[in-house]
Parts: sequence; C-alpha cells; structure tokens
Amino acid sequence: MTTARLRDARTVEVEISGSGPGLLLPVDPKPVEGARADDLRKWGVDPELGRHLIDGLAGSFTVVAFPYENHVMANTRPEAFTPDLITADLLAVADAAGLDRFAYYGYSWLALTGLQLALRTDRLTALVMGGYPPVGGPYAEMLAVTRAAHALSGTGDPSAWNTDGGATAEWDGESEFDWSDVEMTATKDQTRQFAVMYEALTGFDDRAVQDRVTCPRMCFAGTADTIVYDEKWGGVTVDISGILARHRAETEAAGWDVRALDGLDHTQAMQPRHVLPVLRPWLEENVTR
Repeated sequence: MTTARLRDARTVEVEISGSGPGLLLPVDPKPVEGARADDLRKWGVDPELGRHLIDGLAGSFTVVAFPYENHVMANTRPEAFTPDLITADLLAVADAAGLDRFAYYGYSWLALTGLQLALRTDRLTALVMGGYPPVGGPYAEMLAVTRAAHALSGTGDPSAWNTDGGATAEWDGESEFDWSDVEMTATKDQTRQFAVMYEALTGFDDRAVQDRVTCPRMCFAGTADTIVYDEKWGGVTVDISGILARHRAETEAAGWDVRALDGLDHTQAMQPRHVLPVLRPWLEENVTR
C-alpha cells in the first residue's frame, strides 16, 4: 500500500497492481463483507466491485486504485468539495503512485470528475466516462437531486451511503425501483458536499469544452439508465441513456467512442461483468505509456 497526501493534508490509501501504462481507478480494493455486502447485493451491486475491476485490468496496466468515494464520505468537506479540489486530490494520488501520465476511468459522479480532470491537466493518456454523458450532461437535474438529498439527510450511518442518492432501500435488483420508498441514511455534511460540487458546475457548458479534451476518450451507459425522481427527490428525471442516445452523433463528432450497454440500468452497467468487456479492450487499444 502507498499513502497519498491530499491537498488538505488528509491521506488516502492507494493500492498499486499490475504493470504497463498507468490507470487511475477510484474504486475500493477491499471487498465489502457481512451485512453491508448483503445490502449491496440487494441493490444489484457486486460487493467485490473494486477488486474485480482491478484484477481484470492489472494484466495490462499499472492499476492505481483508491477508495475515493469512501474517503470523501468519511472525511467530509461540505463547503469545499469543488471540481478544483477533486482534481487536486486525483493528481495527488497519481503523484504518490509515481505516475506522470495516466489513464482514468470513473463511473457516475466519478465520471464527470474525470471530465473536469481532463480540463485541468495535460497528464491524461485516456479518459473513460461510465454512466454520465460527456455532452449534454444532466447537471441541473443532479443539482436538484443532491439538494433534495441534503434536505432529507440527518444523522445517518456514513457506511450506508449509496453512490446514486445517499440512501438505502430494499430492492431485489429485478423489479422496477421506486425512489419514493427510499430511506435517507447519509448525514448533512455528506450530502452537502455533493450539492456543492454540482453548484460549482452551474452554468458549465460541456459542449463548449470538447475541443480542450484531446486524449483518446470513450463513454458508455446502459440503455435503461433512466431514473425518475418524485417531488421528494427533486421532481426530475435523470435520463442518462436518453441523453447519450439523442446526442450520440454529436458526441462521436466531438471525438468520443460511444458504447450503449443493452438493457442495463445505472446500477447494472457499473458491474465488472459488464464493464470489463467494454473497458479493457478499449484501453488496450488506445492507451500508450
């Protein structure tokens, strides 16, 4: 293990695996165990998601993995969690791992983080965004959702945070999910920092910056990645799959390789069994040292 010291002097553990070109991967190398693992399975989430991604990529790359989401949930920075701060954190991890140049893969909010990283450094060899479109992204909708999450949050258990809303509920991973039944479990500070991140992106025009992203780049999402939130959660629809489909030609013209994962929703499309067949061959073809 390596320890990275972030801009605010806090630290995060970094695991370095494999050999080859560098790949920054913000996932937890440690499998989730016990009751929490059972909860994740109910959401359709692999409790060993990070471990399986790392093992699936380390044969071709020097994988630098770090549990960034866990870190920011345990070490909240509710008024400072901006794209500039996040980029500084990611570059600190790359520095600690000795990577001058590196590829980056992130999913959902960690995907839009990758786009912000690409706009702030020339060190990227490739960028892969999963579960968040690089053109026409739902920034206003996600601001509404994160503000609603903040309003609903209280003194919950930080370990109960779910990546797509900060809440937990019973779900078998098959039937249609109803967000109105979700129980908020995250704390005020945990939810506030994500609202701050989207507030900092108010007015961000992802179309206007496409010529500034010059490394090879790929995006993907499930074709069923649409979440309809009721008024409790902001009353918006976050239509990742629809955005990607409507703007596919424009996105490809901007230099992105676009992949649509048939029939998969937001949670399903982030699982290693679906990600690795898309991610690994593309990286192997497009990333050089």
